[in-house]
Amino acid sequence: MLKRIAAVLLVVLVAVSLVSCSISPTSGLKSYVDTTKGYQFLYPNGWLQVKVSNGPEVVFHDLIESTENISLVVSPVPGSKSLAELGTPGEVGYNLSKSAIAPPDSGRTAELVNAETRELRDKTYYLLEYAVKLPNQQERHNLASVVVSRGKLFTFNASTTEQRWEKAKQQLETVVNSFSVY
Repeated sequence: MLKRIAAVLLVVLVAVSLVSCSISPTSGLKSYVDTTKGYQFLYPNGWLQVKVSNGPEVVFHDLIESTENISLVVSPVPGSKSLAELGTPGEVGYNLSKSAIAPPDSGRTAELVNAETRELRDKTYYLLEYAVKLPNQQERHNLASVVVSRGKLFTFNASTTEQRWEKAKQQLETVVNSFSVY
């Protein structure tokens, strides 16, 4: 009888250990925090930060799949407008596609696949998803989180090839949803 109880307890302990070791949505991710500029996000372990002059504020790319990347662009907001004053998620997503993702004469086209709103603390974020076609390259899939804070527009973007989209989707969604300003 005592052996039976010990065996049951052992099974329960093993089960609890396995559940606690299960993969969480943020496993394999590192934290990036800029307390001076007031933003933070998660990025995949094994990704490298790249310094870009006259470009995005922050850029990381995968060490192995170097075309997979995340970036943050910070721009002034005209007239200190709020995100809602800039437009609906669809309007902001469309304007972003025409001004940044596939500007005129770039040879790229971007289709806004999805646009939605997310509330976090006291901020409104627009979550945008694009299918992007580039000349002489593989099609790409982009996710973006857009927010206005302290008179600036923060555009956090994650991008991968369409071929890798299904494999990278969950992780890139977690990364984009982790972006926040304060």
